[in-house]
Amino acid sequence: MTPARPAPVTPTATYRLQLQPAFPFAAAAAAVPYLASLGVSHLHLSPVLEAVPGSPHGYDVVDHARVREELGGEEGLRALAATAREHGLGLVADLVPNHMAMSPRHNRALWEVLREGPGSPYARWFDIDWEAGGGRLLLPVLGHPVGAELERLRVDGGVLRYYDHVLPLREGTAELPLPQLLDAQWYRPVWWRLARTELNYRRFFSISELIGVRVEDPEVFEATHGTVLRLLHEGVLDGLRIDHPDGLADPDGYLERLHEATGGRWTVVEKILADGERLPRSWPVAGTTGYDALRHVDGLFTDPAGARELLGLYRRSAAPQADRGGDWAATARRAAYEVLGHELAAERDRLTRLASRICADAPEPVLRDRAPWALRTALEELLVRMEVYRPYASGDAAAVVTEEAAEEARAAFRVAEEAGAVDAVRALVLGGRGPLRAEFRARFAQTASALRAKSVEDTAFYRYVPLLAANEVGGEPGRPGVSPAEFHAYCARVQRDWPASGTVVSTHDTKRSADVRAALAVLTECPERWAEVLEQVARAEAKTPDGQLAWAAWQTVFGLGPADGERVREALLKHVREAGLYTSWTEQEPPYEEAVAAFVAAGPCGAPGERVAALRRVLEPHIGANVLGTALVHLTMPGVPDVYQGTEDECRALVDPDNRRPVRFPPEESGPKAAVTRAALRLRRRRPAAFGTAAAYEPLAAEGPAGEHCLAFARSGETVTAVTRLSLRLAAAGGWRETRLPLPPGRWADVLVPGRVFEGYARVADLFAELPVALLERAD
Repeated sequence: MTPARPAPVTPTATYRLQLQPAFPFAAAAAAVPYLASLGVSHLHLSPVLEAVPGSPHGYDVVDHARVREELGGEEGLRALAATAREHGLGLVADLVPNHMAMSPRHNRALWEVLREGPGSPYARWFDIDWEAGGGRLLLPVLGHPVGAELERLRVDGGVLRYYDHVLPLREGTAELPLPQLLDAQWYRPVWWRLARTELNYRRFFSISELIGVRVEDPEVFEATHGTVLRLLHEGVLDGLRIDHPDGLADPDGYLERLHEATGGRWTVVEKILADGERLPRSWPVAGTTGYDALRHVDGLFTDPAGARELLGLYRRSAAPQADRGGDWAATARRAAYEVLGHELAAERDRLTRLASRICADAPEPVLRDRAPWALRTALEELLVRMEVYRPYASGDAAAVVTEEAAEEARAAFRVAEEAGAVDAVRALVLGGRGPLRAEFRARFAQTASALRAKSVEDTAFYRYVPLLAANEVGGEPGRPGVSPAEFHAYCARVQRDWPASGTVVSTHDTKRSADVRAALAVLTECPERWAEVLEQVARAEAKTPDGQLAWAAWQTVFGLGPADGERVREALLKHVREAGLYTSWTEQEPPYEEAVAAFVAAGPCGAPGERVAALRRVLEPHIGANVLGTALVHLTMPGVPDVYQGTEDECRALVDPDNRRPVRFPPEESGPKAAVTRAALRLRRRRPAAFGTAAAYEPLAAEGPAGEHCLAFARSGETVTAVTRLSLRLAAAGGWRETRLPLPPGRWADVLVPGRVFEGYARVADLFAELPVALLERAD
């Protein structure tokens, strides 16, 4: 008799743990009593399947059939699940359907493809363009052109070795002389720099070490999801986080298949929504992982007027060129052109070949006679103008690849007839029958999503830096503030359409933790004071490599507060390499990077940095108001909040790997934020219906001279959240005075300061007498 499947459960709150060999399942199990005491309902685990040995994150999967041995294997995962159940917790796991590690010695499926070629039963697993490679898979693993590396390539029995790389040999080729042996393989080891233009497999963004997986193939789906589905059906796991669905050929079809296979388990997708974009209504998921919530919460504590002043100061101080960091739209556009012509040139060229093939054989005369260069130009001009990650089969592609964008794209051609290539490409994006056209639409969408991520998040965010807090995943640096009305409208929409969606403010991928961004947001309330400090530090002897880096460095140490100079230096070296203006990951400029390190040591982390630290100390009450306000809004707004490890209390972290440092459980000490976090999470656990899928969200408007500085809302008539926003501006304007907050009918007990009760109209000055935030629970 088949045991009944566990009924789907919606978490009340999750806690994200970054598993790694130094923090395996057993360590997570030891932390369970403490995590359960916080009030969360589920642990949210980073990927648990077999990964490259030593991987600190687990996104480089090598075997979907096995739970990662370095973490404790399936036995360790089941033991963790049992311990969690004993304390009333469930497990949610991160699933990576888009790619696997390009590590043949560890990835058996890939090993077989390299050994047997396109005839291997595993060849269908991977997104490889065999035709483009002349029937061979390009492996960009050599440190120099192959002619300079022959002495380091050696045959050892049935394998080919190159440093740590181990590759299989095609049957019957082991005795051939080395040059002929290399030519006889189903793969071609090449200089790593050839990946930019010659690569013939789909990868994760521009990371050649991760190869795309074809989960749109039902057989591949079954093979790569069988273990996770079994763990779900056996009750070991309760839900899933889906990593990067935008990389898939058919996200709509994949999510439908996954929903059916899981029996409707709670599933959220790492979908980054652009400003104004909506999650496809047809997707059978609970919602996103929550970066859209992050942008709205951050925006509440950002003064738009002050942000504009900061922008003016930044332009005068750093003097960036408009398209190299001075203007957001121009910077993002230029970055897109650069990424498409450099890191993603292979993907662009694959699209061009496919478009040329379709147009040459098209039954519609209007598509014919299109030169490859014209199609490539049309593709570039349309891709760089997309303002969302990608189109979907369930949506209207014409609303994504718009006629307005096409009109602009045509201007890139001098001859009007040649500009017809834009219409040809757009027609292929918008529809048409046949497998080649379906493939083109899928690859166009996949390339668009990679371009958006690389050009915006990984390039433009590091070039346009007037307010670092706005440069966050899902953020809109060109419009950093969010009004209370916008926030309330967003929350009402989430509660109506996606009430079980995830919400986050810090993750393993955020470029700065929520508390660093909360500190930086205060600068929008005092841009003139920031300008004064920068004038003072500019007179110091620290030599500045470039103005944009200096501006970002001073903001970094302000947001981080006192910290080890090594952390700041490493984060800023990553910053300048991602920006790619004077150095990069692949074309490093040692003299410039040495100048950056010297500046960081002598300036932001030296004596001049004390002036920035002094300003932070003066502003600490207002930073604290933002920290607590961000936490409380996040934990009580519509959706399922995810607390990233270590952020239940104040956590100041920079971009990875800084934000993935080990966390101590339980922490040695705790502060005000920890108290707010525990209170809010325990309230959610006590009153799940007040925050659940059938809950209500009601904005509350404070009345009086400082009403705009109080953001408040009620949940289902059972709880009230109130926080202070723009507290520095509030103090300058004279404080709360007679501002009042009309509460819903009844008596309301203060959850954060026990013993206090409010009803009717609460004086906001009294409400915030002890803390800059308040959480009330119906007392009658």
